[in-house]
Amino acid sequence: MEIIEDRGRYVAFSDEDKGQFFWPPFKLMSFIFFCLLLSPSVSFANTEPDDEYKEGFLTSFLNRGLQKIMTKAETKSETKDEPLRYGRNITKYISVPQFGGYVIGKYGYSSKGNVSTNSFECRMVRIYVSGTILRDFKYRVQVELKNPAMRDYTLEWVRFKEFQIKGGQFKRCFTYENPMNPWDLGLGNYSQVAQHMTALLKDDPSGETAQNGRDIGLQIQGDLFPVGKDRHRLIRYQAAVYNGNGQNKKDNNKQKDFIGNIQVQPIKDLYIGLFGWKGTYTGANGISVRRNRWALCGKFERKDWSVRAEYAHHTGRNANDFDTETMTWKEGSTRKADGWYIVVGAPVTSWLKIYCSYDVYRKDATWGTMKSIYNLCPNFQLHKNLMFQLQYNYVNDRTATDHNYHELWAQAYVRF
Repeated sequence: MEIIEDRGRYVAFSDEDKGQFFWPPFKLMSFIFFCLLLSPSVSFANTEPDDEYKEGFLTSFLNRGLQKIMTKAETKSETKDEPLRYGRNITKYISVPQFGGYVIGKYGYSSKGNVSTNSFECRMVRIYVSGTILRDFKYRVQVELKNPAMRDYTLEWVRFKEFQIKGGQFKRCFTYENPMNPWDLGLGNYSQVAQHMTALLKDDPSGETAQNGRDIGLQIQGDLFPVGKDRHRLIRYQAAVYNGNGQNKKDNNKQKDFIGNIQVQPIKDLYIGLFGWKGTYTGANGISVRRNRWALCGKFERKDWSVRAEYAHHTGRNANDFDTETMTWKEGSTRKADGWYIVVGAPVTSWLKIYCSYDVYRKDATWGTMKSIYNLCPNFQLHKNLMFQLQYNYVNDRTATDHNYHELWAQAYVRF
């Protein structure tokens, strides 16, 4: 191990980190990615907002009102065949802004410990707006109102399906689950892999506090090679550079975090992906640690059936485990962590879908630090803007005094 002092800041790298830039899977992925960039780009991208930006029953009135107010000259042109004109005085070629919002409320019961606990809470209240400018530029803004904070602000160039550019603050492109919105998860919470490995809801293995899975940076992405009778895209890629310091923060070191993935869609709606992450995190104590990660993931969605499975592995120190007074690591300093899960969702009726999952996280990548959660969660979606969930969790946590306990959650989702 080597400790380097850089302008009063101690940078701690383990011996195996020296001289590394990308580990083998990421080298392979990087090579494939740059080869794919040579492919021709010929088609327009679909610029429809994703599920997180769907309008609710109140914002639909606002959006329809805006459509009536905005004159034809101010809205986007009727056909994409019309040549675009650029200039600071141009007012055409814009879409009507689409507003939306949702709230999630929760009741939770847990038998953990000597005394059971139960509580009502508001998980989140979000509002958002999205739209397009000059056909090819898509913007999105999302704000959290419960504990007011900026969540997302992005501008994307989406002219071609094969090559797109996104900048701003957004979800890290690591694992399938992190970028998903709560309405589509099927469970009352994200997997432990997503919570820890992307700093979504829990502390990151490197010591980074929860950042809602977000960071500030620049990302390129695209879908390549239409194949089969349905002309589905065979390859999807994403590659991004981030500050590495989380949401609403400037960078605090000289390094950037690089995250990328290559996904294959052998048949329509089945994706198999390899994800990689190379970065450096600097804690509040001024200690910088490397974080090397990879994940192997798969998902399938068809006819309301859902299957999702992911495994992720982390190598690197925890910045909080370094004692700056003695210049030594604390005993048992974490060097590795991993986790995996599988989720299956089965439709029963048009308004009832039942999800079950097996969810594991090992903070030291050892069986003695394993936390396993078995979930069963019926989803009752009575309207596109109204959904209820009941979830039972059986938890086996080998790191806790009370190894086995039960949890019961009831949640309500409303788009407004």
